[in-house]
Amino acid sequence: MAPFPHLGELGSSSAYLLLVAGVGLVLPFVVNPDRTRDRALLFGVAGIFAIRYAWWRGTETLAPPGLTIDAVMSYALYALEMLTLVGSLSAFLILARVKQRGAEATEHLGWWGETEPKVAVMIATYNEDRDILERTIIGAKSLRHSNTEVIILDDNRRDWLRDYCIEQKVRYMRRPDNKGSKAGNINHALDRLAEDPEPPQFIAVLDADFVPHRGFLSRCLALFHDPTVGLVQTPQHFFNADPIQHNLGLSASYPDEQRFFFDHMQASRDAWDIAFCCGTSSVCRWEAVRSIGGFPTESITEDFMLTIALQNEGWRSIYLNEPLTEGLAPEGLKEYVTQRARWCLGLMQIARSSLGPFSKSNLRLRDRWSVIDSVFFWTTSFPFRIAAVIFPLLYWFFGITVVDARLADVLVYFGPYYVWVTMVMNLMSRGLMIPVIHEVGQLIGAIPITRAAYTGLLRPKGHKFSVTAKGGDRSRVVVQWRLMMPFAIALGLSTVGLCLGIFSDRFAMNDAGDGKWVILFWTLYNMVVLAVTCFTCVELPRSETHMADKPERVTFSAGGETQELWLSSLTLDTARLRGKPYPPQTRGVLHLPDVGNLEAYVIAPTTDGARLQLVPTEEQREALFVRFYAEGDAPGVVSTRVSAVLSDIARRISFGLPG
Repeated sequence: MAPFPHLGELGSSSAYLLLVAGVGLVLPFVVNPDRTRDRALLFGVAGIFAIRYAWWRGTETLAPPGLTIDAVMSYALYALEMLTLVGSLSAFLILARVKQRGAEATEHLGWWGETEPKVAVMIATYNEDRDILERTIIGAKSLRHSNTEVIILDDNRRDWLRDYCIEQKVRYMRRPDNKGSKAGNINHALDRLAEDPEPPQFIAVLDADFVPHRGFLSRCLALFHDPTVGLVQTPQHFFNADPIQHNLGLSASYPDEQRFFFDHMQASRDAWDIAFCCGTSSVCRWEAVRSIGGFPTESITEDFMLTIALQNEGWRSIYLNEPLTEGLAPEGLKEYVTQRARWCLGLMQIARSSLGPFSKSNLRLRDRWSVIDSVFFWTTSFPFRIAAVIFPLLYWFFGITVVDARLADVLVYFGPYYVWVTMVMNLMSRGLMIPVIHEVGQLIGAIPITRAAYTGLLRPKGHKFSVTAKGGDRSRVVVQWRLMMPFAIALGLSTVGLCLGIFSDRFAMNDAGDGKWVILFWTLYNMVVLAVTCFTCVELPRSETHMADKPERVTFSAGGETQELWLSSLTLDTARLRGKPYPPQTRGVLHLPDVGNLEAYVIAPTTDGARLQLVPTEEQREALFVRFYAEGDAPGVVSTRVSAVLSDIARRISFGLPG
């Protein structure tokens, strides 16, 4: 029976949906996202809506059973949708709890007493340029934990890097081959360290493009006060925009694609004691890693498998949700997609490995669940995203009805589930789940990721490690035609199919009844998502710039007088001052705290100041690296507002430039 019968069927359904939305709007005022009781209640309601929707889909929207194309397609979509829903229910259960360890880290700072434990900071590198490596090396040297040895693991045997390490007074290692890729490189270093008179007590692993903040080791080591902890993982933050942010002009209003996982999912996994290593930005106990024979090489995602191997031996992996490192996100879409396809393939290899979820091992039930949850994510979310684009086309071109549903029922069953989950996820994540943008983030890599998922499950061995390329020329507009083509074709077919349905009775499919409205809205939504996805495939020029965190007062001496001015932006090479105009080529000295007196000259006067070209010494340049990357809070956007996102997208579309 309709919940509001006096409004009529469609009005009643709409009122019910608005009621759910209204309750959702009240949630921020009555719910504490950090309280387990509140989270469990909200995700419990989400689970009820999900099961209610699944029951309705299975009992009222499928084609009649039989050997017909309608039945085959209808049940195929339903099966894929239900598998995706199982993955969502697993995620809801994980997200129902959360653990933040900041207070614990503060409480146990310096638990070791007067003698600091020895830490080997290992920076694995293969083909990165000097400008990427030097900031990581300088950042590692600036760590506050003094008993530290910085070690560069060069898997490309470059003499210039060896010489640079000598200049920087850091240890350099190379090996004769590349067996085992990154894991093999680290294992070679572990064996060499074991030969030292005093091996380290802990090892920290950094990717070549990740710079540690100065407190990285101190905060992580504090959590090893618990002797059962074998690994501490910290989140990855990025000082540049990922390709989706950049190409849509959202660098200042929408966070990078990994923020939800690192800021929220990992903290919830930690509450269940199933947080896992993500490679870089982690610290391991030497004893724990040696007890499992080093980093596993059965999977190209050695980080996740390292966690499983440690758990199998009784060691715990925990998560410190603090911004303690920052690195370089993939700058191009091809690199972005390649990286995620590699993660997916590696996870499938773990699922089929000797430590898989159904293996004879010492893994706890929750550890097995952790792997199964990840398998569900990779094998269902991305194929379903592809299916959601393709299946409406079957109706427009072939008259195949895969979802036979009345619009009123969609509003009553699917609407509350979608609205509630969207509002709850945004409440928990500070607005990170914006429809369309979220779908674009998944759709852009859906085809290669789906291929990697099922290739890895069916043929887990014999795959090479694909390095994510960094740097390169990013100064031109590049259209990723091969990546865009499937989305452009799907957009064209959706447009043609919709027009055929509107203008031709032959294609109107009158036997679909009220279900035509469902497919109409489904198609229109797909067209918006596909259009934005195609737009994302146009890669805009970018240059790596690092602005001052916030305006600050500095002094500039020129022409025999010293002025206190506002520093409004700062990069390694330039500075923008406000407060007093200067003519071109004016030479002077800019004083920056913790950097010193930098020689500078005016390259462009402004109405209220000037833009300076900086001429730092090598020592000052290193101090700037520390200022940019090793100090301060998390870079980038960590929360969002829909109005700001819409404004930036409108600006991007209108002017063709990032916001």
